[in-house]
Amino acid sequence: MTFNGSWKVDRNENYDKFMEQMGINLVKRKLATHDNLKIIIEQTGDKFHIKESSTFRTLEIDFTLGVNFEYSLADGTELAGTWNLEGDVLKGKFNRKDNGKELIASRIVSGDELIQSYSYDGVDAKRIFKRA
Repeated sequence: MTFNGSWKVDRNENYDKFMEQMGINLVKRKLATHDNLKIIIEQTGDKFHIKESSTFRTLEIDFTLGVNFEYSLADGTELAGTWNLEGDVLKGKFNRKDNGKELIASRIVSGDELIQSYSYDGVDAKRIFKRA
């Protein structure tokens, strides 16, 4: 399974509640649910190049499976952690730098959808992307 492709956000499930739990204020949460996020994933073996572009920012991320790296969310929250491949699921385990709490993320391709799931401090959410 490779994750290569271009994806555009289609819908969110419990995403507002997730962002609230992350400590993101109401105005930023409302903006984020309409950010028109596009993700381009390029996978070469265990190396990934991700380009995220939205109404608010464009960011490019490079990581290698199993190797710790740092990442900042759109609201400025800083994380450190790793992505690993477990079967057909890309699983990320990250810790917030400000409070040490764990954020779990996963990505899976199902048909023409990329399903990105999040779990933080007892709240689960999903963002579903369609192939662009």
